[in-house]
Amino acid sequence: MPVKITIEKEEKHTRARLGKLSTPHGEVETPIFMPVGTQATVKTMTPEEVWETGGRLILSNTYHLYLRPGHELVKQAGGLHKFMNWHGPILTDSGGFQVFSLGPLRTISEDGVEFRSHIDGSKHFFTPEKVMEIEEALGADIAMAFDECAPYPCEKEYALAALERTTRWAERCQKAHKRQDQALFGIIQGGVFNDLRERSARELIAMDFPGYGIGGLSVGEPKELMYDVLDHLIPIMPKDKPRYLMGVGSPDCLIEGVVRGVDMFDCVLPTRIARNGTVFTQKGKLTVRNAEYARDFRPMDEQCDCCACRNYSRAYIRHLIKADEILGIRLTTIHNLHFIQHLMGKIKEAIRQDRLLEYREEFLAHFNAG
Repeated sequence: MPVKITIEKEEKHTRARLGKLSTPHGEVETPIFMPVGTQATVKTMTPEEVWETGGRLILSNTYHLYLRPGHELVKQAGGLHKFMNWHGPILTDSGGFQVFSLGPLRTISEDGVEFRSHIDGSKHFFTPEKVMEIEEALGADIAMAFDECAPYPCEKEYALAALERTTRWAERCQKAHKRQDQALFGIIQGGVFNDLRERSARELIAMDFPGYGIGGLSVGEPKELMYDVLDHLIPIMPKDKPRYLMGVGSPDCLIEGVVRGVDMFDCVLPTRIARNGTVFTQKGKLTVRNAEYARDFRPMDEQCDCCACRNYSRAYIRHLIKADEILGIRLTTIHNLHFIQHLMGKIKEAIRQDRLLEYREEFLAHFNAG
């Protein structure tokens, strides 16, 4: 099996666990946050800088790389790792979320999804088999099955139909997927309906995927609803397979996800808000581009030891952002990725010490106060 998880410790008071995820491109510790490199790049960062922030496994996007530069070109370059010069593991999503987000630009049928490119309006058709062809050409360590992501809110009948199609497409993905050095993960759907989530999980578990994504959450539903779904779903999922909560990356949700037993996370949030001039700090979010920081010569986060906080002030970074200098958003991105990876390190430490609930209270008391 090209990808497997070894659980090294289970926290006494929660479902949190420490593990080692083995992949063809190295071993990574879980729980892990994966920076998003949508178009074979984590925006504004070099791969070396992502590694320096603590990133060890990154995500790239099938939909975007299919449209530009094309999966065949990436294959000719020797695969995604060589193309972007990333030496650690890579996960590619299936493009399902992006395709379904196109709304009126796409049409769903049993065979697949017809959609128009957001770049030039050209028409394309994704089937489970086509997605497997693309992901195998990209050559990531982990490929995600093609699924239908139901929106929030939606009627239960819609969520059920999307779940059933996701299961059928998962079967087709399994049949089409041939690459032996790449793991194919299934994706559990079912919206915010716990009985549907359980059904989806049991159907996919019976297919014996090497790992499972939890899709269709963090799509607009209240966080309490997401936590409730996880509380019901995680106990059903196999203990010896990685559990991946897709699209989640705010500090509070990372802690809550780990408490409930999640091993893997990804999200554009840390890098996206960085490009808008907002950073995470121990005291909550700080929008460094705001006028109040024009003469503030403190670091963005006085408790942070990233290179941005060690060397540059809020006033300087605000100046760069207001002047549209690229360095400004590079520094905020470096900081946010470092902050999230540092948080994941603290979470792991708390699991080792069986004090994750205490750490959650300590962290959130300061973070929410800000």
